[in-house]
Amino acid sequence: MSMPNPDRPSLDEVNQSVAVPNNGASFFQKFLAYSGPGALVAVGYMDPGNWLTSLAGGSQYRYQLLAVLVIAILVAMFMQTLAIKLGVVARRDLAQAIAARVPTPIRYILWLLNEIAMMATDLTGVVGTAIALKLLLGLPLVYGILLTIADVLIVLRFLRFGIRRVEFIVLVAILTVGIIFAIEVGRAHPAVPAILQGVIPTTSLLTDHSKLILSVGIIGATIMPHNLYLHSSLAQSRRYDVHDPAQVNEALRFGKWDSNVHLFAALIVNALLLILGGTLFFGRTGQLSSLQAVFNGLQDSTIVGNLASPLMSWLFAFALLITGLISSITSTLSGQIVMEGYIHIRLPLWQRRLLTRFVTLIPILIIGWLIGFNDRTFEHLIVYAQVTLSIALPFTLFPMVALTGNHHLLGTHANRRWVTLVGYCLTAVITIFNLQFLLDLL
Repeated sequence: MSMPNPDRPSLDEVNQSVAVPNNGASFFQKFLAYSGPGALVAVGYMDPGNWLTSLAGGSQYRYQLLAVLVIAILVAMFMQTLAIKLGVVARRDLAQAIAARVPTPIRYILWLLNEIAMMATDLTGVVGTAIALKLLLGLPLVYGILLTIADVLIVLRFLRFGIRRVEFIVLVAILTVGIIFAIEVGRAHPAVPAILQGVIPTTSLLTDHSKLILSVGIIGATIMPHNLYLHSSLAQSRRYDVHDPAQVNEALRFGKWDSNVHLFAALIVNALLLILGGTLFFGRTGQLSSLQAVFNGLQDSTIVGNLASPLMSWLFAFALLITGLISSITSTLSGQIVMEGYIHIRLPLWQRRLLTRFVTLIPILIIGWLIGFNDRTFEHLIVYAQVTLSIALPFTLFPMVALTGNHHLLGTHANRRWVTLVGYCLTAVITIFNLQFLLDLL
């Protein structure tokens, strides 16, 4: 391992690899050219960890926690904007920028902390994929987990043809999942007035302890460190003149559009999940003890009435498979960014990516062996993984807010004072909520 090299591009195989149109192009043409990184990031906001918290929120409180989803996505939009700014203006990903400004011991501590967070993130994608394969094909969990090694080969295969192909596949996956849940929710005939009422925050979110804890769980499953590292790197994939202020401003503008549009799509998917849980399983919390229980419940007429059918269960499991696969791919990319940014391991691309995958996969296999590869226990581990992310999150947010407010690093694009203040306040609130969530679990 050597000292971080500030001159080495982040994800160098895709850095500045996508051309963007000139000034004569229309808004739509430019949006399409810049669109893509937001899709890869949005997948992290709809992984199996979000599935569990959204379904649980709907089954326990019907539509009342929709307001929490909206708030969480709005905060995520704000934070992802800061990550974009760091990548576009400073041409550094978050790991590189932090590593260049902290002492070596702190750099290694932050790397280890974020590596644990990457493992927790990967756990949700890997286990979600394995459970989906079990539901669809009856494949034992251990084999499903081992098959996720293939996502490394998939990423390498498609990156040979450019990051745009990966972005397109992810976009299609998001649309597919959205359509599946729209069909299921549409067939469930939810109460639209109650849904609209649920979008409005109420004081009970703070006064009802159990509701507060679940709300914090939703926030913890929504705002995750790996998305910030990933976005600060992928924002550099577009090729524009970094010395032309007009082109830098354009990259920032369309990067934010790309991020917000796809995060709104992630909000829709999570809202559909919560609405599905609130419509079919409200008052039947015991029937929603696991993803397997939901799969079985969707074809049980005593639980979901006339909606019951094997097709509904199959669509549910297929959507889980898609999100599990795609989220594990993006977490692998994030792991590579963190590893290279903090400790700069010099290895060929395929070795770097396999190392990143095995660093996260081996602990999952060890845990699986200890618990007998029980899917319900694994799902409980996904919930506890959100606690790990909660602990790591402030160590990512505080430095990012500080870096994006640094005039020496970002010049005229540095945060205005009020933006920095809002960033610190939001981070402090998230930290307090996450600590309360952690204390409640302990």
